[in-house]
Formats: sequence, C-alpha cells, structure tokens
Amino acid sequence: MTAFIDVEVAYALTAQQDLIKVRVAEGATVRDAIEASGILGKHPDIELDGRNKVGVFAKLTRLDTVLRDRDRVEIYRPLIADPKAVRKQRAEEGKVLKKGGGPAGE
Repeated sequence: MTAFIDVEVAYALTAQQDLIKVRVAEGATVRDAIEASGILGKHPDIELDGRNKVGVFAKLTRLDTVLRDRDRVEIYRPLIADPKAVRKQRAEEGKVLKKGGGPAGE
C-alpha cells in the first residue's frame, strides 16, 4: 500500500495568488508536487529549469528535494532589478540612504 502526503504549491503574481493543495506519494520531490498541481499549465511563464527558483517554506531548495507531509512548495518570480546594483547606482548618484530610525523629531 502506497502512503500519501499532503502538500501545497504556491505561486504569487502582483494581483493574484495561487495556492493549490495536492496529494502526492510519499517520497515525492518538489518537481513532482509542482507537476501534480497543474500550475505549469495555468502559468506557462514558469520555467523551473530556468528563471524561476523554488523553495519550501521560504527556504530555497532544489527540485529534487524530497517533501514531507504538510510542506508548502513556493515558486518564486525572478527579480525585476538586482538589489546590489540598485544600491550601487544610488551611491554613485550621491543619494543619501537612511539607516535606522534616526533622531527623534525628524
């Protein structure tokens, strides 16, 4: 008898979130859960072997990671801008970056 686990697959756009519950065989991987959820058909822009990274509960992971019962698989969208490059550009432009709360009254 094959044992099953319940997991969720999550993918969020700016105006829409998909959270799909799926039952997969014990020993299933992140890739197995994503494929079983049908989300790749709903969002053809997802490229698992390319630009989209995946994680389990906000921790980056690989597609061949074995899942546990009640895990949440998350598919991340690519960054629009590299945060390091943006900070460097601001520094070159002479913009002052505030850190911390600063003095009271400001």
